[in-house]
Amino acid sequence: MESYVQPIKPVANKPTTLQRSDARLAVTWVGHATVLIQMDDKFFLTDPNLTSTVGMLSKRFYEPGIDIEKLPTLSAVLVSHMHFDHLSYGSLDEIEDKTSRLFVPQEGLTYTPNYSFPTIELRPWQTWTRDGISITAVPVQHLGGRYGLDETWMRNSCTGYVLEYHGMRVYFGGDTGYNDSIFTKAGARFPNIDCALMPIAPIHPREFMKRAHTDPIEALQGFIDLKAKHMMPIHFDTYSNSTADTVGEASGILRTAMQARGITDTTVTILPIGGQWVVIPKHD
Repeated sequence: MESYVQPIKPVANKPTTLQRSDARLAVTWVGHATVLIQMDDKFFLTDPNLTSTVGMLSKRFYEPGIDIEKLPTLSAVLVSHMHFDHLSYGSLDEIEDKTSRLFVPQEGLTYTPNYSFPTIELRPWQTWTRDGISITAVPVQHLGGRYGLDETWMRNSCTGYVLEYHGMRVYFGGDTGYNDSIFTKAGARFPNIDCALMPIAPIHPREFMKRAHTDPIEALQGFIDLKAKHMMPIHFDTYSNSTADTVGEASGILRTAMQARGITDTTVTILPIGGQWVVIPKHD
């Protein structure tokens, strides 16, 4: 109950602009699994979660890392699965006028309301292409339902995505447990991924979380399996929930694992909520 007494903390340095003129590829961490991706003139948003709570139960530690009114028009919004912290109806309501289209995993239309934008369902390895953009659903190891009981028949309603535009590639892991084959197969099919957005929590209790959630060490190994060029960790330090993780624990473990492998922060960049990273700069 303590998290409900404490006010949601403000983000100290929200970006003043979300359209980086100095970047070909840039990422802004909004919090949890929500990332704004800029690829040249196109913008994408992953698992938008902009509300103060998840399902009226888990409260945010920090406010979203962007001002919603500053969002550019989004070429696509990507939802990885149906859980309340990834498919947020209230958040989709807030960005409806900025969304061109929504992508959901196989069977995801079951829980997707009718919005003014089209919703496109992708099965594993299916690719959607338009205006030079390619979006491919890639397998992950997670749970597909929304309410618990529906996990038994919505086994395929979870996915990751690979975004491709102007020769750049971004991998979004959504929420996944570690399985070397899902990463190596994605990396083989999509070589030279420029940036992998990898979930690093929840960690505890590990026996329970392991099947569906990579911890920081497993996420780093998944990044290596993908053979991606860069990694940005997501899915940590945003909400109070059923995990026993402490704020700062996941990123601390990740830094230790990076040091042990000789991986620098130019390869794996840990952003604060509201932080921006120019992955590929624009050269005049």
